[in-house]
This record gives sequence, C-alpha cells and structure tokens, in this order.
Amino acid sequence: MKKDWPCAPVSLQNVSPNAMRMARLLRMSRRDVLLTGMGAAVTYGVASGAAGAADAPSAPSFAPAQGADPVAAQFMALSRLLTDRPTLDLRIGNALYAGIVQSDAGRQAQISALHDLMSKEQFSSATAFAAAAEKADPALKNAIHDILTGWYRGVADGKVVVYRSALMFDITKDAVYPKTYATGGPFYWTTQPPEVDRPTGHPALSPSKFVVEPT
Repeated sequence: MKKDWPCAPVSLQNVSPNAMRMARLLRMSRRDVLLTGMGAAVTYGVASGAAGAADAPSAPSFAPAQGADPVAAQFMALSRLLTDRPTLDLRIGNALYAGIVQSDAGRQAQISALHDLMSKEQFSSATAFAAAAEKADPALKNAIHDILTGWYRGVADGKVVVYRSALMFDITKDAVYPKTYATGGPFYWTTQPPEVDRPTGHPALSPSKFVVEPT
C-alpha cells in the first residue's frame, strides 16, 4: 500500500506571481457566495419595481401628496398665476408655503381667500388679479407680497429657502449671473450687457413701506 506522505507547506518564495494571483481569485468563501446572491436578488427586485413604476401612469407634478395640506395646492395655483408661469417647482413651492404660513397666523386663510377669488373669475393677467384682490380686501396685498417675494427672492419667513433657482435670477440670466456664480467665459464681465427696455407698466398694488435690507 502506498504510503501518504504529509505535504510540506509551500514556500511563497517558490511560487510564481501568476499562480498566487490565480489562487487568490479562486479562493471564494461561502460568505462571498451568499452576499453575491443577495445582491443579485435585491437588484432584481429594484429593477422589477422600477419597471412597474414606469408602466404605471404618472401623477401631475403639482398634485398634492395624500394627506397633504389642501391649501398648499391652492398656494401653487396662485403662484402660477401671480408669476405668469405654467409650471413651478413643487419642492420649492412646498418649502416657501411652509415658511409663509409660519411667518403669519393669518396667511393660510388669506391664501384660501385669494384662491376663492381666482376661482370665481377668469383674470387676464397677474396684474388684474392682484388689483382685484387688494380692492376686495387690502390685507390680501401682504399675502401677495409674501408669495412673490418667496418665488422671486427665494426668501420666506426671513430665511433663505432657495438661492440659484430664485426667479429673480431666471429673468436676468441672459445678462446678470447670481453672486458667486460665473457661468460665462473668461472675462465675460468686460463685455457690454444687452440693452433692456425700460418698463412701461404700472404697479398693480398700492405702495408699501420700503425696507432696506443688509446685503
């Protein structure tokens, strides 16, 4: 009977680099196999869920979430009319609405009153709507101010909600960039900015107290 001789440990100095690399690649533990299988299952589940979501009809971007404040949807409708824009970012709108409502206990009721006025009549422009709102109730002017200040300056309740996406930068993006942003080429500020026509319209709201804020 052939005698089994014990195998002596192989010296790493006598093993070629290719053999070491191959042994390392083949050395797969049971833990590696389980983790690989779990990862594949999770990936398949996510892909199946994404495919199902893609097949389902998508809800409008301005639709409120289930259980959400219904006045928030009214705020978005008012914002689209006052800014004269067919679409607005819902995430920014929700953040602005939360800040505006928190700044004054009466703002929520005023937003509902503005929405009721908007629903009763088809206004030709934001100017006509704002003038009619102040005529119906002078206190509604402050609510309109808060809505427009929020969207154009990105500020609500004295706090910055959004900066780069504030509408004041959108209407001047062809000539003026936001502070700390330089989206033009080298020395873009040395070129002559485009001419802007002087506004010819009239304010829709009565004058308000001018407040100088720090920059």
